[in-house]
Amino acid sequence: MAAIEVRDLTVRFGDFRAVNGLSFDVELGEVVTLLGPNGAGKTTTIETVEGFRSPEGGSVRVLGLDPVADHEQLMDSLGVMLQGLGLYPQLPPLRALRLFGAYYENPRDPVELLEAVDLVHVATTPAKRLSGGERQRLALALCLVGRPKVVLLDEPTSGIDPEGRIRVRSIISGLREEGIAVILTTHELDEAERLADRVIIISEGSIVASGTLRELMRSSSAVRFQTTSPIDIEALSREIGSVIEADKDLSFRVFTDDPSRVIAPLTAWLSANHHEILNLRSGGDSLEEIFLSATRSNLDGSSVAARRAARTGRHRREGRR
Repeated sequence: MAAIEVRDLTVRFGDFRAVNGLSFDVELGEVVTLLGPNGAGKTTTIETVEGFRSPEGGSVRVLGLDPVADHEQLMDSLGVMLQGLGLYPQLPPLRALRLFGAYYENPRDPVELLEAVDLVHVATTPAKRLSGGERQRLALALCLVGRPKVVLLDEPTSGIDPEGRIRVRSIISGLREEGIAVILTTHELDEAERLADRVIIISEGSIVASGTLRELMRSSSAVRFQTTSPIDIEALSREIGSVIEADKDLSFRVFTDDPSRVIAPLTAWLSANHHEILNLRSGGDSLEEIFLSATRSNLDGSSVAARRAARTGRHRREGRR
């Protein structure tokens, strides 16, 4: 049994389907990173796994338990760091950790946690006086105080300075070594490359790519080339049946799952239209290129408008809670 099992998960906000049939597992001792553009459904997925939201369809199990029906039983084994830390403004970090730790049978030592997240120097400073990065690190410490077996981290390094990011990433790597299952969302692709055992890319509520970094880079490919003069990208795209992106300095990238299929018509069209071709090559993409390629077809204007409308409705509903 996996630590986290998500099967055909569907979540709606009104008429908008924020999560659309997601299925994935996370094992103990594994860090799985959810990547996706804003509004892709990452936070909604985290909230549903945590039990804050009930799925419209599909199922979620955490350590074999339903996070909604068995919420109280699960809380001792679950650590959650959501976006935005809600604390009493006068409550300092040390007292907050002691307060949160009192809810658990065997909490971590508050001082050790403060040392781990580098907050000893503000241990008695009211929360309202902490910087954004300090609040983020405190949120991580609060997430870990109960010695959870499953940890859900939503943008854990958002607003944190480079030194703080290194410290947070080290802590997350340590969770893997402790045998803890971790789901991490981030917009930092280098963070995913450093931390993730597996990457799941989500766009408009659906999984568009998943696997280890090596699997994703091996399975993805693009054809890159340069020319000595500008080309008609739309005409060439129609000719070869693939999307082409222009980079700087007359450099171009063809998005394709099968480079061998496009190279012949590509070179033939360029020759027929009197374009000299330079540096033609194909090969595995970087994670950034994989991400852009996987999400590109979903990033049209109507989708962005729909996500914006859904988020507006969501915030209004949450404001009435």
